Amino acid sequence: MISERKAQMCAYRRGLVAGASGLAIALTLAGAASAQTAPQDDVTEVDEIVVTGFRGSLNAALSIKRNEAGVVDAIVAEDIADFPDLNLAESIQRIPGVSIDRDAGEGRSLTVRGLSSDFTRTRINGMEAQATTGGTDSSGGANRGRGFDFNVFAAELFNSIKVRKTAAAETEEGSLGATVDLQTTRPFDYDGFTMAGSLQAGYNDLSESYDPRAAFLISNTFADGTFGALISAAYSQRSTFEEGFSSVRWAPAFGSGSSGGFCSPLGVTPQNASNNTAAGSSAANCATGIPRPANTTANVSAYNTANQNSVFIPRLPRYGRLTHEQERLGVTASLQARPREGTTFSFDVLYSKLDATRQEDFLESLSFSRNAAAGGQTQIIVRDAVVENGALVAGTFDNVDVRSEQRFDELSTEFTQISFTAEHEFNDRLSGRFFAGRAESVFDNPVQTTVTLDRQNTQGYSWDFRGNPNTPVIDYGFDVADPANWSWRQIGTATPRSEIRIRPNGVTTVFETFSGDLAYDATDWLTIRAGVNYKTFASKSYEFRRADETVVPALPAGSSVASISTLLTGYGNGLIPAGVDTSWVVPDLNAVAALFNIYCNCDTGLPGGDFRLASITNGNARGGNRNVEEEDLAYYIQADFETDILGMPLRGNVGVRQVNTQLLAEGFSSIGGGTPVSGTNEYDDTLPSLNLALEPIEDVVVRFGAAKVMARPQINNGLSGANYLVPTTSLNATGPNFTATIGNVLLEPFRATTYDFGVEWYFAPESLLSFAYFYKDIDTYIQIIRQALPYSDLTALNPSAFAPGLCTGVCSPSTEFQLTSAINTDGGPLKGFEISYQQPFTFLPGPLENLGVILNYTHVESEIDYCNGVTCTTFITEDLVALSPTAYNGTLYYEDDRFSARISASYRESYLQNIPGRNGNALEGKQETLNWDMAATLNLTDQISLTFEGLNLTDEENHQFVGDDSRQSTSVFHHTGRQFYVGARYRY
Repeated sequence: MISERKAQMCAYRRGLVAGASGLAIALTLAGAASAQTAPQDDVTEVDEIVVTGFRGSLNAALSIKRNEAGVVDAIVAEDIADFPDLNLAESIQRIPGVSIDRDAGEGRSLTVRGLSSDFTRTRINGMEAQATTGGTDSSGGANRGRGFDFNVFAAELFNSIKVRKTAAAETEEGSLGATVDLQTTRPFDYDGFTMAGSLQAGYNDLSESYDPRAAFLISNTFADGTFGALISAAYSQRSTFEEGFSSVRWAPAFGSGSSGGFCSPLGVTPQNASNNTAAGSSAANCATGIPRPANTTANVSAYNTANQNSVFIPRLPRYGRLTHEQERLGVTASLQARPREGTTFSFDVLYSKLDATRQEDFLESLSFSRNAAAGGQTQIIVRDAVVENGALVAGTFDNVDVRSEQRFDELSTEFTQISFTAEHEFNDRLSGRFFAGRAESVFDNPVQTTVTLDRQNTQGYSWDFRGNPNTPVIDYGFDVADPANWSWRQIGTATPRSEIRIRPNGVTTVFETFSGDLAYDATDWLTIRAGVNYKTFASKSYEFRRADETVVPALPAGSSVASISTLLTGYGNGLIPAGVDTSWVVPDLNAVAALFNIYCNCDTGLPGGDFRLASITNGNARGGNRNVEEEDLAYYIQADFETDILGMPLRGNVGVRQVNTQLLAEGFSSIGGGTPVSGTNEYDDTLPSLNLALEPIEDVVVRFGAAKVMARPQINNGLSGANYLVPTTSLNATGPNFTATIGNVLLEPFRATTYDFGVEWYFAPESLLSFAYFYKDIDTYIQIIRQALPYSDLTALNPSAFAPGLCTGVCSPSTEFQLTSAINTDGGPLKGFEISYQQPFTFLPGPLENLGVILNYTHVESEIDYCNGVTCTTFITEDLVALSPTAYNGTLYYEDDRFSARISASYRESYLQNIPGRNGNALEGKQETLNWDMAATLNLTDQISLTFEGLNLTDEENHQFVGDDSRQSTSVFHHTGRQFYVGARYRY
């Protein structure tokens, strides 16, 4: 029997929030205006006071957390169409254990308890979905994997988020980290007619642009509450700059993995002459036919007596500006019917359209990333060189090729989800639920075009990282703002040539789900649940390219570089050091397109004017054309119980889920003339789970959870461009970077056994102090292997894919290739803990009683054994990719009847992005971040409020690095500016 105290506790919780599901949270929030405070002498009613506004949303989230059997954290809208943050990912990062990754200054993906978005499933209105966008190359590019891009949606479309950190049999499989549930609003969430709207104007202090943002919701119920209809919409525009330095990784100056060619001044012999030859230059070439500067320094001798195989240089040192333009529209619609008590039908539609453009303008030196065979300089003369900690941090060079590059992308994501839910109580003991839904995400990048201008054989080019390793002083040796100093290198002229790259691409993902569940109340303390779930997943991508991107037509008579270029000005505000160019000539893509008709998809007849695009017949584009289809059939049985043990309330669930996965993967290898390649795989998983919540004393909940979990393999590795699952091969045998990849359709999923233990103390109203410990034994892992192998070894590894005849010209059997492939490994343990504290300071005197605080701290450790080579004979033990050992969030808020304000900080420690790294680097990662945001609301009346919000108040940089444990060289150091919004909100 349920104890009397437990019954009282349940009644108390129901007074805090209308139902544990959080879907009817508006009964608390929207109805707060009419709530009556109990008389002070009626102590039995004090706990029934309804708290509104930001405190009300916190209180409702606590109630959800407290009532769940598993470990669940929640966020709810503090008012109608009013989520606490402007971006879904930025809201979720307030939850303990959750960190986010940003693209263009906006939250895009999640990491939960050290596990990246590959291990986290996202459900919208109860069904798994995937939203896909395109990002910068440094942030992984277009999402062709399983991760969820949260920046597709406006936060105003949702009224609650739950993050489920422990597994239950009734919850769909597919997550090692967490299941994120997003719920849009439904008409039965409100009592009768409801309307709300907001209008804001935004300002970014770097781009100095003004952006609109608006949201609207209207809902009503009819026929005595038996039918309801709701529609909501959110619209926003965003215009931002992203500016800073990038190196596109660092690579060895000589030897394996190098690509540029070096040559020392006359009379100085490099220590590793043979390595120079491998890099595209030789001591003999260095000694003849090249003018030598008279003012070489003693530093060069020190550089040449070093072990140059271990000296790393920036591959493509550059400053750049990225201009982001974004337009986002989201619409939800919901119809609900309740024809009789105990029967509810819900029909939900969610539509989102994200249109964006991105223009990237870079001023870069090309020679350090390309050898002569790829159009670069054979010999770069080193006039001065300073090496510190294995990196060439300062140098002056001759014979350097410099490039001005403009890339323009048009990006579009269209997401549509339709779902139907039927819930019915057959009798007092038996109830059922049926669900059917379809979610489609269509990402198109119809325009991805790059145009370049070049300057050959620049003398006196230099860089110096010593003043600031993130923003070096770069001197190009000429006036980069004068068009006369730049050239358009067309076919038939000396290398390097200008380029016109045209690479449209896209990916479509579709989920279709059907599920049925039954619940039988066997006794007053035991409920038996059972159900079946059938789900299909399809991911199809495409890519097109020109046959030869380095061939361009000559400028016609009357045209010049000045007529196909423009001047970038005002660069580097608040970031770059003195001495760096703030203006430079950039290609004018529109002028080039109009002049040569580059988008005709035709051969214009001009020499170098073939702009026909191909996909599977183009070896460089074939790898981007692939199809992955999955069918998942699962069924479960689960027992929910709520009883007493030794007088202590105990609730929980125990069950098992059985799932079968069938996979088909299809693609085209980059070699073999476009022959289709396909493969299949099938595997079964038995996933038991247990969740317990014990209340040993009043207001204390002790939790324990244990489960076996799985996450299906990634589809694509965005950082390397390699397919994980599709059994294709690729080969680049022309340089400058000799690479090969092998896909693996037989990959087993990630599998782990998880344990959770937690203690929660609800020591006062709206307050919590909690500790949670988690342990995940990852016994099946998937990692990317990168290893330098001579081509002869590739041939021995796969004779059909890497035949000897494919390695000719600049390629020989001894040429080293960087092989990338995916394999299953043993993984290792992941463990950590979370601490949370939340409390309003109602005990303080005067206005201080309106203050409150939310704090949480997460620490995670992992010991993953990464193979150090294809054969896995040696291992490297490192943290899990995307794991930040330490993360914390804090919010200090103030709220009274008219005014509310809060300031929040979110810290994420540095983490790894790639192990092993590319170009001979052991690691690639991202440095720590600390983001500050704030928000304030002034209630003019019960219906009208003024709002002010500030994001990224300290203009935190995106700082990425490559190297090893002792050397961490900057690969990206960009900032996006501070974002502010001022507006008004109306509700009726």
